[in-house]
Amino acid sequence: MEYSKLIAVTGLPGLYELISSKTDGAIVRSLEDGSSKFASNRQHQFSHLESIEVYTVRDNVNLVDIFKAIDASGVALPDEKDAKAVKAFFEKTYPDLDFERVYASDMKKMVKWFAIIKGKGIELKLSELPEEDVQEESPAVAEEKKPVKKSAAKTEAVEEEAKPAKKAAKPKAEKKEEATDDAPKKKAAPKKKKAE
Repeated sequence: MEYSKLIAVTGLPGLYELISSKTDGAIVRSLEDGSSKFASNRQHQFSHLESIEVYTVRDNVNLVDIFKAIDASGVALPDEKDAKAVKAFFEKTYPDLDFERVYASDMKKMVKWFAIIKGKGIELKLSELPEEDVQEESPAVAEEKKPVKKSAAKTEAVEEEAKPAKKAAKPKAEKKEEATDDAPKKKAAPKKKKAE
């Protein structure tokens, strides 16, 4: 099982593994009891754990970073029902957490989710993009910039040549407008009656 397939489903307790997604929902498997079920998009929202970020005093950090800090601290997990113990736990393990914006319920979820993930032995690792894609994009950007610089001088010359042509075209357009004002307007066709 991979960390990238883990999701949280609103209205359902615990964490789930995404088995299959469909247009109207997803088939998910509970990590706690292993039962599979269909979760509808109409009743539930899905959040990949990879996409969840947590408020800190500095920049927001990914949930994986919080889990890694908890794992590295070696401090025993508190009782998730005791809000004060959970807050004290996060003050020890991740002191940069913004305690004004991260609610006690969110901290309780993180403790519960971490216990589930560690219990299943899932590796805390984000899925990464292949390095080849990143390297291919950077030369393409450099190639696009070079032709733009060369064509800048050409466009200035073309604009100077185009200015007299535009002045000649304006009087023709004005003549057409005058002709349309003198001509009588056409009447709209009568509406057709529907056959019943």
